[in-house]
Amino acid sequence: MKNKKPARTKTRGPAQKWTNRALSAREERARVEALKRSASYRLAFEDRSFLNRDELRPVRLMLEMLKPERILEEHGIRSTVVLWGGTRIQPVPKIRQRIARLEAALRKDPDNEELRRKLAGAKKLLEKAHYYDEARKFARIVSRSCSLEGACDFVVITGGGPGIMEAGNRGAWEVGAPSIGLNITLPEEQEPNPYITPGLCFQFRYFAIRKLHFLLRAKAVAIFPGGFGTIDELFDALTLIQTRKMPRIPVILFGERFWRRAVDLEFLVDEGTIDPEHARLVTYVETAEEAWQAIVDFYREQAQQERAMRRRRRRPTPVTDWHNGHEHVPAEELSRVAEEITALHRHPNRSPATDGPCRCG
Repeated sequence: MKNKKPARTKTRGPAQKWTNRALSAREERARVEALKRSASYRLAFEDRSFLNRDELRPVRLMLEMLKPERILEEHGIRSTVVLWGGTRIQPVPKIRQRIARLEAALRKDPDNEELRRKLAGAKKLLEKAHYYDEARKFARIVSRSCSLEGACDFVVITGGGPGIMEAGNRGAWEVGAPSIGLNITLPEEQEPNPYITPGLCFQFRYFAIRKLHFLLRAKAVAIFPGGFGTIDELFDALTLIQTRKMPRIPVILFGERFWRRAVDLEFLVDEGTIDPEHARLVTYVETAEEAWQAIVDFYREQAQQERAMRRRRRRPTPVTDWHNGHEHVPAEELSRVAEEITALHRHPNRSPATDGPCRCG
């Protein structure tokens, strides 16, 4: 039996009758308007159905890379401080409301073990509610750099959502400084928190590009207790630093008790899967002041090393060109900015409005 030839794909529209009659003026206009409304006539970059095709994924990735990059560059933002943490760590009143709802549900269904566990977890969150306030305070300290004339360093950047992210943007807003929010589309729609600077609030479809923008300008990462997303972001940063794909920066973990249990780095050292020096990539703190001092100390030491290398006419150990196309900010300059921020923090009566204009926002 002969193999059948595969059916040819139909590429033409419905058959049209032959005619040699002329179109009336009305018919001409109607046909031209129909042509202009057709999907094929749309400009490619305005055709959403075309841009959402699987084959156009590389183009979408490129656009998500370019749009925030160009806007941040236009705002003159040279360096950032990243705040990561859980969405469920919120102000005390909100957590108390959650506890009240769970208690009410449990009274109606007292044998529900899942409700009992959720209630116990909510009470644990109440113990961590102070981290919301610490994140606000830390962002306020960091954001004082925008009161230094012409400086756009240490700009707070968060995931743009609720919880610790909101606290970070809120702290910057409270001192009149700009902050960045990198939101993402999720099955359960996540609204941007209201404290992000208009014009610096971005939405992403792809986690990979969002993560890239978090770290491209990062000069420190402050991480508060959180869940899968927070831990994923922590290990992204540690892996890039460990493999020298990006320069070493301070990685600050708020809540030593939480983090030593959630991520046991010493266990990994004992098991031989990482080196002891890798466990020292993180710094544990409890307060905003401790976190800021860790950043100041880090860049003070980096500046001293840079000066020593210049005296010996030695170049720093090369790192993969992570910041290709970005303005390099020397450690000495970051150290100077950090010291000036510390001075401003010690004199809270000095406000950004009197110290100098901010050109970041």
